[in-house]
Amino acid sequence: LNLLLAFVPVAVLADLLGWDPVLVFAAAALGVVPLASFMGQATEELAGHSGPRVGGLLNATLGNAAELIIAIFAIRQGLLELVKASITGSILGNLLFILGLSFLLGGRRHGQQRFHRGQAGVNAISLMLAVIALGIPSLFSHTIEAKSHDAVEYLSLGVAAVMMLIYALSIAFLFRLPAQADAAHREAAHHTPRWSLRRALVVLSLATALIAWLSEILVGAVEPVVVSLGITEFFLGIIIIPLVGNVVEHLVAVQTALKNQMDLSLAISLGSGLQIALFVAPLLAFLSLLMGHPLTLVFNEFELIALVASALIAVLAAQDGESNWLEGAQLLAVYFIVGLAFFFLPA
Repeated sequence: LNLLLAFVPVAVLADLLGWDPVLVFAAAALGVVPLASFMGQATEELAGHSGPRVGGLLNATLGNAAELIIAIFAIRQGLLELVKASITGSILGNLLFILGLSFLLGGRRHGQQRFHRGQAGVNAISLMLAVIALGIPSLFSHTIEAKSHDAVEYLSLGVAAVMMLIYALSIAFLFRLPAQADAAHREAAHHTPRWSLRRALVVLSLATALIAWLSEILVGAVEPVVVSLGITEFFLGIIIIPLVGNVVEHLVAVQTALKNQMDLSLAISLGSGLQIALFVAPLLAFLSLLMGHPLTLVFNEFELIALVASALIAVLAAQDGESNWLEGAQLLAVYFIVGLAFFFLPA
C-alpha cells in the first residue's frame, strides 16, 4: 500500500495543472488509500498507549475517519445525494462484499468456520435496528413534507440523535461483556505499541491533513468525471467512494478470516457497517447544519430496499455462529447484482 503514496503528489500536481478530471479523480482516490492505512495504524498505536477501554473507543470513533472526511467535503460542495449514496454503499459493502469475501476465502482455506454467535448477533440486530431508523424519515418524508419541509429536517435530526445514543449504548454494552464473549472486541482493542505517543500523534495529524486535501480534490472532480465517463453520481457514491474510504479496513477483515479469526473478522465488517449507520450518518446530519447544506436522512426507495435486504442477510448469516465458502459466494452474488442494478439506474 505504501507504493500508492506516489499518487499523493500526482493528484496534487494533476489538480494544479488542470489535467483530465478522470486522472485527477483516480490519482486522488488511490492516494487516499495508503493515507487511510497510516491513519488506521496511528489510531492502533494510540489505542496501545491508552489501554484497551480507551483504545476500543478510539477504534469505534476513528474507524471510518477517512470516509467521514470525504463526506464532509462533499457536503461543502452541496453533493448531498453523493453523500447519502456513499452511506448506503458503505453499509452494503461491509455487509455483502466484505462479509462475503471473508466467508468465501476463509471457508475455502479452513472449511466450516465458527464464531461467537452472541456478539455477532448483537451487531447484526443493531444494524437491523439502524436500517429501520434510517428508513423512518424516508418512509414518512413525503407525507410530512406536504405540510412542512422543516418538519422533515427536525425528524431527521431527532432520529440522528437517537441513533447516536444507541451507538454509545452499544459500545458501553461491549465493554461490559464477559471476557469469553468479548474476545474479538478485546483483541481489536489490545495492541502493543511500536511507535511513541508523539510519533503516533504526528502521523495521525499529517495523514488527516493530507486526506482532507485529497478529499477536496476528489470531490471537486466528481461532476466532470460523471460527465466524462457517462456514469451517474449515484453509482459513483454507492460503489466507488466507499471502496476508497474503507479499503484498508476491508483488507484487514479478509486477512483475519484467512487466519481463521472469524470473531475479529465479523467484528470489523459488522462493526464498521454499524459505525457508518449509527455514528457517521447521524454525525453528518448535524455537521451539515454548520456548513449550510442540511443533510436529511431521507433515502430513495432503491437505497432503502438494498439496505433492508443487506441487513436481513447479515442477521441470517450471524444467527447460527457458522460460515462457509458457499455463504460467502451467495453474499457476493447479491452485492454484484445490486451493484449492476445501480449502474444501470438512470440519473
